[in-house]
Amino acid sequence: MKRFIPFLPKPALVPVIRLSGTIGAGARGLNDETLAPLIDRAFKSKPAAVALVVNSPGGSAVQSSLIAARIRRLAEEKKVPVHAFVEDVAASGGYWLACAADDIWVDQSSIVGSIGVIFASFGFPELMARQGVERRVVTAGRSKSLADPFLPQKDEDTARLKALQAPIHQAFIDHVKDRRGTRLDASADLFNADVWVGQQAVDNGLVDGVAHLVPKLKALYGEKLRLVPYGKKRSLAQRMGLSLASQTFEALEDRALWARYGL
Repeated sequence: MKRFIPFLPKPALVPVIRLSGTIGAGARGLNDETLAPLIDRAFKSKPAAVALVVNSPGGSAVQSSLIAARIRRLAEEKKVPVHAFVEDVAASGGYWLACAADDIWVDQSSIVGSIGVIFASFGFPELMARQGVERRVVTAGRSKSLADPFLPQKDEDTARLKALQAPIHQAFIDHVKDRRGTRLDASADLFNADVWVGQQAVDNGLVDGVAHLVPKLKALYGEKLRLVPYGKKRSLAQRMGLSLASQTFEALEDRALWARYGL
């Protein structure tokens, strides 16, 4: 009956975008290509606000930047506030995504931070030598075999990788400073890839407080607000169990990222 009474206020509409998982270009990961239609629809629905539910240990810096930039661009175009709610973890790229919001809320046990860049690989030269395997590499370009896992680690490779990481780390720092501004504790060393839990992250300004999605949004937009979930859907191949080999490798990489935070 209410829909026939035009002067009655409508309940506030808040799309809830779930950003859960590692960040990357793979089929399992969060990436701009697959999230773009979902994010665009959320902001086109004339919402009172948009909520992000973040549960990610990180991943690709580029995909983190693209997703966050899309959210900010639409938020500013539509003049819609964005609120982020962290579940288990918003670390590294996960925190990059959370910073796309105007405010960030966590659970008492949420893990937040890891503002840094990592390159990880394995080395097998001694194993190959024991097995009598000879590595033969021919390159055009001095750096073409950079960090080859079948060759001993070289100081010049390490220096080169650190040089590559530096601008990525600085872009991450700039993003956090731009989004968090004066809320950050200027006396704290926040950009050395440390992580903080719950209230610790509140105290140093990385997040705004301890709160959960439903009660916080009801406090902001009224008891009768409408929460509409938006989540990444699995492809037909994933639902049917196809591409098993590639999914297995992606799952192992995902597991390694989550394990860094005891999850």
